Amino acid sequence: MEVEEKLRELGLELPPFSTPGNVYVLTKRIGNLVYVAGRTSETKGILGADLTMEDARQGAVSSILKTLTALKQELGDLDRVKQFVQMIAFVRCADGCGDYPNAVDGATELIQTLYGSAALPVRMAIGAKELPDGSVIEIMTVAEVLDKEE
Repeated sequence: MEVEEKLRELGLELPPFSTPGNVYVLTKRIGNLVYVAGRTSETKGILGADLTMEDARQGAVSSILKTLTALKQELGDLDRVKQFVQMIAFVRCADGCGDYPNAVDGATELIQTLYGSAALPVRMAIGAKELPDGSVIEIMTVAEVLDKEE
Protein backbone atom coordinates (compact mmCIF):
# COMPACT_ATOMS: atom_id res chain seq x y z
CA MET A 1 0.00 0.00 0.00
CA GLU A 2 2.97 2.27 -0.61
CA VAL A 3 1.22 4.19 -3.39
CA GLU A 4 -1.81 4.91 -1.23
CA GLU A 5 0.46 6.12 1.57
CA LYS A 6 2.12 8.53 -0.87
CA LEU A 7 -1.33 9.80 -1.87
CA ARG A 8 -2.18 10.45 1.78
CA GLU A 9 1.12 12.30 2.27
CA LEU A 10 0.16 14.51 -0.70
CA GLY A 11 -3.22 15.21 0.87
CA LEU A 12 -5.01 13.27 -1.87
CA GLU A 13 -7.48 10.43 -1.63
CA LEU A 14 -9.04 8.05 -4.08
CA PRO A 15 -12.61 8.86 -5.03
CA PRO A 16 -15.26 6.17 -4.50
CA PHE A 17 -15.56 3.53 -7.21
CA SER A 18 -18.44 4.07 -9.59
CA THR A 19 -19.76 1.80 -12.30
CA PRO A 20 -20.20 3.09 -15.85
CA GLY A 21 -23.47 4.75 -16.72
CA ASN A 22 -23.38 3.40 -20.26
CA VAL A 23 -22.76 0.02 -21.88
CA TYR A 24 -19.03 -0.62 -21.36
CA VAL A 25 -16.61 -1.82 -18.68
CA LEU A 26 -14.18 0.43 -16.79
CA THR A 27 -11.24 -1.95 -17.08
CA LYS A 28 -10.21 -4.71 -19.41
CA ARG A 29 -7.20 -6.88 -18.58
CA ILE A 30 -5.28 -8.63 -21.33
CA GLY A 31 -2.24 -10.43 -19.94
CA ASN A 32 -0.28 -7.92 -17.89
CA LEU A 33 -1.95 -4.89 -19.49
CA VAL A 34 -4.99 -3.21 -17.98
CA TYR A 35 -6.93 -0.80 -20.19
CA VAL A 36 -8.85 1.81 -18.23
CA ALA A 37 -11.78 3.56 -19.90
CA GLY A 38 -11.87 7.33 -20.08
CA ARG A 39 -12.20 8.93 -16.67
CA THR A 40 -13.56 12.47 -16.59
CA SER A 41 -12.48 15.22 -14.23
CA GLU A 42 -14.49 16.68 -11.40
CA THR A 43 -13.47 20.10 -12.74
CA LYS A 44 -16.08 21.46 -15.16
CA GLY A 45 -15.56 24.18 -17.75
CA ILE A 46 -13.42 25.26 -20.69
CA LEU A 47 -9.68 25.87 -20.54
CA GLY A 48 -8.96 29.32 -21.91
CA ALA A 49 -12.52 30.56 -21.36
CA ASP A 50 -13.72 30.11 -17.79
CA LEU A 51 -10.85 27.93 -16.48
CA THR A 52 -7.17 28.69 -15.94
CA MET A 53 -4.35 26.28 -16.72
CA GLU A 54 -4.07 25.50 -13.00
CA ASP A 55 -7.80 24.66 -12.89
CA ALA A 56 -7.34 22.28 -15.84
CA ARG A 57 -4.23 20.69 -14.28
CA GLN A 58 -6.28 20.02 -11.13
CA GLY A 59 -8.89 18.46 -13.38
CA ALA A 60 -6.22 16.14 -14.77
CA VAL A 61 -5.33 15.14 -11.21
CA SER A 62 -8.97 14.27 -10.47
CA SER A 63 -9.14 12.22 -13.69
CA ILE A 64 -6.04 10.20 -12.85
CA LEU A 65 -7.29 9.64 -9.30
CA LYS A 66 -10.44 8.09 -10.81
CA THR A 67 -8.14 5.96 -12.99
CA LEU A 68 -6.29 4.79 -9.89
CA THR A 69 -9.61 3.92 -8.23
CA ALA A 70 -10.52 1.76 -11.24
CA LEU A 71 -7.09 0.08 -11.13
CA LYS A 72 -7.44 -0.62 -7.41
CA GLN A 73 -10.86 -2.18 -8.05
CA GLU A 74 -9.31 -4.39 -10.75
CA LEU A 75 -6.06 -5.30 -8.95
CA GLY A 76 -6.80 -4.93 -5.26
CA ASP A 77 -3.49 -3.08 -4.69
CA LEU A 78 -2.09 -0.06 -6.55
CA ASP A 79 1.44 -1.26 -5.81
CA ARG A 80 0.86 -3.88 -8.52
CA VAL A 81 0.98 -1.15 -11.20
CA LYS A 82 4.43 -1.39 -12.79
CA GLN A 83 4.06 1.46 -15.26
CA PHE A 84 1.61 3.43 -17.35
CA VAL A 85 2.16 2.46 -20.98
CA GLN A 86 -0.15 4.88 -22.76
CA MET A 87 -2.31 7.90 -21.95
CA ILE A 88 -4.78 9.57 -24.27
CA ALA A 89 -6.25 12.78 -22.90
CA PHE A 90 -8.99 15.00 -24.24
CA VAL A 91 -8.95 18.59 -22.99
CA ARG A 92 -12.01 20.78 -23.38
CA CYS A 93 -10.54 24.08 -24.53
CA ALA A 94 -11.43 27.38 -26.18
CA ASP A 95 -10.58 28.17 -29.78
CA GLY A 96 -6.97 29.28 -30.06
CA CYS A 97 -5.91 27.63 -26.79
CA GLY A 98 -2.88 25.78 -28.11
CA ASP A 99 -1.17 25.05 -24.80
CA TYR A 100 -3.83 22.54 -23.66
CA PRO A 101 -1.32 19.62 -23.55
CA ASN A 102 0.23 21.33 -20.51
CA ALA A 103 -2.98 20.68 -18.57
CA VAL A 104 -2.41 16.92 -18.84
CA ASP A 105 0.89 17.36 -16.96
CA GLY A 106 -1.19 17.43 -13.78
CA ALA A 107 -1.89 13.72 -14.33
CA THR A 108 1.55 12.67 -15.52
CA GLU A 109 3.30 14.56 -12.73
CA LEU A 110 1.20 12.67 -10.19
CA ILE A 111 2.10 9.36 -11.87
CA GLN A 112 5.77 10.35 -11.70
CA THR A 113 5.48 11.24 -8.00
CA LEU A 114 3.74 7.98 -7.15
CA TYR A 115 5.62 5.53 -9.38
CA GLY A 116 8.80 7.26 -10.61
CA SER A 117 9.93 8.50 -14.02
CA ALA A 118 10.23 5.00 -15.48
CA ALA A 119 6.45 4.60 -15.07
CA LEU A 120 5.56 7.58 -17.28
CA PRO A 121 3.42 6.76 -20.34
CA VAL A 122 3.64 7.76 -23.94
CA ARG A 123 0.98 10.40 -24.23
CA MET A 124 -1.32 12.16 -26.64
CA ALA A 125 -3.41 15.22 -25.79
CA ILE A 126 -6.31 16.24 -28.00
CA GLY A 127 -8.25 19.50 -27.81
CA ALA A 128 -12.01 18.96 -27.65
CA LYS A 129 -15.12 21.13 -27.95
CA GLU A 130 -17.24 19.02 -25.57
CA LEU A 131 -16.69 16.31 -22.98
CA PRO A 132 -19.17 14.34 -20.85
CA ASP A 133 -20.89 16.35 -18.12
CA GLY A 134 -18.91 19.47 -19.06
CA SER A 135 -15.65 18.04 -17.70
CA VAL A 136 -12.47 19.84 -18.68
CA ILE A 137 -10.47 16.61 -19.11
CA GLU A 138 -11.06 12.96 -19.90
CA ILE A 139 -8.14 10.52 -19.66
CA MET A 140 -7.88 6.95 -20.94
CA THR A 141 -4.88 4.85 -19.90
CA VAL A 142 -3.16 1.53 -20.36
CA ALA A 143 -1.11 0.21 -17.44
CA GLU A 144 1.32 -2.69 -17.20
CA VAL A 145 0.73 -4.59 -13.98
CA LEU A 146 2.60 -7.14 -11.92
CA ASP A 147 1.25 -10.59 -11.13
CA LYS A 148 0.45 -11.15 -7.47
CA GLU A 149 3.60 -13.25 -7.05
CA GLU A 150 6.02 -10.59 -8.39
